[in-house]
Amino acid sequence: MTRTSSTLDSIVRALHAAFVEVLVAPAGSDVPIGSVTLVDADDLAAELYTTAAAADLYLLAGVREADAVAWFDDLATRSSDLRPTAVMSKIAASSTLMQHAARTAGVALVAVHTQTRWDRLLSMVRGVLDHSSPSITTPPPSSAEPSELAGLVGADTDLFGLAHTVAVLTRGMVSIEDQRSHVLAYSASDDQADELRTLSILGREGPAEYLRRLEQWGVYDAVRRSDEVVEVPAHPDLGIRRRLVAGIRTTATHDGSSTPRLIGTLWIQEGRRPLTDDAPSVLQGAAAVAARLITRILEAPTNEAVQIQRLLGARGGGVDVPSLAAALSIPTDGPAAVIGLAALDGTAPDAPSSATMADLSGAIRLHASSFHRLSLVTTLGDRIYVLVPRTRAETSVPSWTRRLLDGIEVRTGIRLRAAVASPVAALSEVAAARLEVDRVLDGTAGADDRVTTLADSRTSVLLGEIVDLLLAHPSLHDPRMAALVEYDARTSSSLRESIAMYLRHPSDVRRAAADLHVHPNTLRYRVRRAEEITGTDLSDPAARLLMELQLAVLARQAST
Repeated sequence: MTRTSSTLDSIVRALHAAFVEVLVAPAGSDVPIGSVTLVDADDLAAELYTTAAAADLYLLAGVREADAVAWFDDLATRSSDLRPTAVMSKIAASSTLMQHAARTAGVALVAVHTQTRWDRLLSMVRGVLDHSSPSITTPPPSSAEPSELAGLVGADTDLFGLAHTVAVLTRGMVSIEDQRSHVLAYSASDDQADELRTLSILGREGPAEYLRRLEQWGVYDAVRRSDEVVEVPAHPDLGIRRRLVAGIRTTATHDGSSTPRLIGTLWIQEGRRPLTDDAPSVLQGAAAVAARLITRILEAPTNEAVQIQRLLGARGGGVDVPSLAAALSIPTDGPAAVIGLAALDGTAPDAPSSATMADLSGAIRLHASSFHRLSLVTTLGDRIYVLVPRTRAETSVPSWTRRLLDGIEVRTGIRLRAAVASPVAALSEVAAARLEVDRVLDGTAGADDRVTTLADSRTSVLLGEIVDLLLAHPSLHDPRMAALVEYDARTSSSLRESIAMYLRHPSDVRRAAADLHVHPNTLRYRVRRAEEITGTDLSDPAARLLMELQLAVLARQAST
């Protein structure tokens, strides 16, 4: 679910009439829409919407006509604050019963193209709610010069406004896609829109043969390598019309701290009329504008993300839990769980970056919503946090988290680990639960279990925090260790490694020697030499404990 400010009319216009159509609007189409949620048949059957509407806009996924009609009939008996403002459904256009029931309930009903993917529609609606801003409403003159593009596309223009402007200037149909070829925004289509454009906007893949040919022709490689506009000729045998495409790249910083990277593509499909002669130059200018807009979207947290982060105590200051809960449409009472996700240590150099983790959060949000409809997800740095309100089964959250991590690895190859906080009694305690999650993630790097809790990993967590405490206070560092470090450096020895292994197996010298691939007598000699250098008697339990802690401090220093 997401919350901000928009109207049903603005959402429908952004999605375009080819894919959504308002069928019933008892209060008109200018009604405010501040939040959206995906609802399936199980949600309706479970009577989950009895205290308040979960969102202003419901997307009915996989709900049969009879169930939807019965639900609308029930809504008609409720007060307005218990009803959503609008509903989207794939079967609405062919169901007069649904239309009548929606009208009686006073709820707007919007038909959705049957080939639309629900996850893409949810993402698009969230994009409109989170990032929409005043866009161009008056088409610029077709005689505008390409150099005027920057003036026509002001600082407050969104991606849909940019797509509209480029379409007017070039006489084509425009799509703006991210680096994974997901459509972010598009202009209006005419009857010459080909199958590739239609399916891409619906969230489906284009014709497989055509996509293969794009790879064979080197189109994607050319876009990745160069800032030049690439022309893709028409292919009537595949039902594909002529296109131009340009890469959308971030700009390099003046100090050279970052290099340009591809963050999307901008496509123009030729329609009834040929593209203008200056279409390539317009496309290049638009790609630069798109880069700024997409970067601004990627770097600016959504209103919902800020609210979730405040609830998790990640933005400092006082937290008004009741107000945040109301804004996020979640209950303040009842048990809640917090899950933290981080990269699995050992995946470097392919460990996911903060940007990759932000990309993953969208997919995780969909999975979390299917696990519990009120789940909230946000990203902080290189970690993703999931808040699950009103969860009662302690065992179900860890098991769902394991399935989630397995699914992500299968689909993306990215390996994550997770920490699950003990369920808290109310939302006022979730900030403490997030700190618990961070403690576990910080203290279990390299652990075997990819999903753990503080109760399961208390030893490693507490030991890690003790080492951090020692590391932060130089007065607690044993100066005798400096002699051991100096000896290893001067003689290219490995006394520290040998002592660490010896302390790990204090009663089994043969096993410790085997792990070091040396003879037991060699290990005994190294232990005696280390005792001489440090003036320590490792037969003393207190000396062994201190040595282990000091070795851990040295290891932590080396890793930071």
